[in-house]
Amino acid sequence: MTAERTGLRERKKRLTYQAVSEAAISMFLERGFDQVSVAEVAAAAAISKPTLFRYFPAKEDLVLHRFADHEDEAARVVSARPDGVSPLDALRRHFLDGLDRRDPVTGLCDVPQVLAFHRLLYGTPSLVARLYGYQSRSEAALARALDPGTPVAARLAAGQIIAVLRILAQENWRRIDAGESADQVHGDAVASAGLAFAQLGKGLSAPSRR
Repeated sequence: MTAERTGLRERKKRLTYQAVSEAAISMFLERGFDQVSVAEVAAAAAISKPTLFRYFPAKEDLVLHRFADHEDEAARVVSARPDGVSPLDALRRHFLDGLDRRDPVTGLCDVPQVLAFHRLLYGTPSLVARLYGYQSRSEAALARALDPGTPVAARLAAGQIIAVLRILAQENWRRIDAGESADQVHGDAVASAGLAFAQLGKGLSAPSRR
């Protein structure tokens, strides 16, 4: 029964997270991030302001909560890769698969709601600044996956890999935001990813699994 209650609490917590975040993003998209207060978001979600901050430490996290599940994505890909597959190959295949699926994380997604979210994100300086914190944690998680001891070599490799993934995604989004469709950009996105991972392969030797 204790395990069941714990599972129920976690499910309720996730649902609250989702509901509050969705309510906030809807308000931000309609009126602008800086024009909506935390108190207004709390009122719309029918919770108190202190309760909201227990879920989201900062106003920016109401938006960036969508990135939380992706913080350790690169690390998970590396840790779960089959034997004989290098970290870079695993990450390259994962990114290419994301392009084919039009995963918003790759920037190659022209769904109107996703475009609106990205415009909100990249058009709000405080959100961009907060996003770097998420990327720093992604780097740290990937470095641990590359080498549990996280020596400098692993940290350098992780930093370069996360930077490449960010640049590829931003370039895809930039072109789609300028009016191209995901289908139009797809071929160049695949070519750019191939070039990027080839350069990474030449520029670093990611630590092997111990």
